Order: sequence, then structure tokens, then C-alpha cells
Amino acid sequence: MKKMNVESFNLDHTKVAAPYVRLAGRQTGAQGDEIYKYDLRFMQPNKEFMKMDALHSIEHLMAENIRNHTGQVVDLSPMGCQTGFYLTLINHDNYDDVLTILERTLQDVLVATEVPACNVMQCGWAENHSLEGAKELAKNMLAKKDEWRQVYKEEL
Repeated sequence: MKKMNVESFNLDHTKVAAPYVRLAGRQTGAQGDEIYKYDLRFMQPNKEFMKMDALHSIEHLMAENIRNHTGQVVDLSPMGCQTGFYLTLINHDNYDDVLTILERTLQDVLVATEVPACNVMQCGWAENHSLEGAKELAKNMLAKKDEWRQVYKEEL
């Protein structure tokens, strides 16, 4: 496989076993700040995907609520393949803490009564949401939290 510029394009998606949480990148800024990018893989690549309305809603819920658990979030972004998210943190390299933050954030999703910013003023596709779908994704991810450390099939 040709080496690509994008880290995830160099990942053999046929060998991973979702769900998992993987450190996908680390960079040091000019002032010494460390940026950590995590691959939060909810679904098995090329086998399953998140429906867009559920993905959209869990993105809103996670992006809003994760910031209640850490002030070091730079971004939480969905993957175009609809199998997970990228979480970018600044100066926060404690993997166990990242797992705890994710668990607490997904628990927030389970008790949510509405999707934040689900309106035409704050969202670019406000009609495309599913709170119940988001809760189902969170429930399924949490049910397999013991597997989050296992990235590759052969590690299972």
C-alpha cells in the first residue's frame, strides 16, 4: 500500500475491530503545545455505518457535552465514512482519561431530552436529527466499552 499523507488512509481498515479508541496522531506546535487526535470508531469499517440522522444528533450531543468533562477539546468531528469520530485534544495525552471522558459523554447522550442546537439558526441541516438514534449509538458503544482498547482483530 502506498504511503499516504492522511494517517487514516494508511490504516488497514480490513484488520481493525470496532468499536475502539485509538490514538491516531500527535503533533507538537511551535510553542510546545501537544495536539492529540483520537479515532473513536463506533462501527466496523465497510460492514456497517451510522445512519446520518443519528450520527448528526450524536455529533451535536457529544460535541456539546464532552466539553463539560474536559477543557482541552479542540474538536470533535464525524468521519465521512460514517463509522466514527475524530476527537482532537490539546495537551492531554492520558489515554485512560480519554476513555473516561468518552464514557461520561456517552452517558450524557443516554439521558438527553433534546439535541442541542437542533434548529435552523444553529444547525445547517436542522431537520436531519434523531435523538433516539443517537441514544442507540451511545448505548451500543457503551455496551462494548471493554473492547475500546482492542484496535486490531488479532488482538482479540
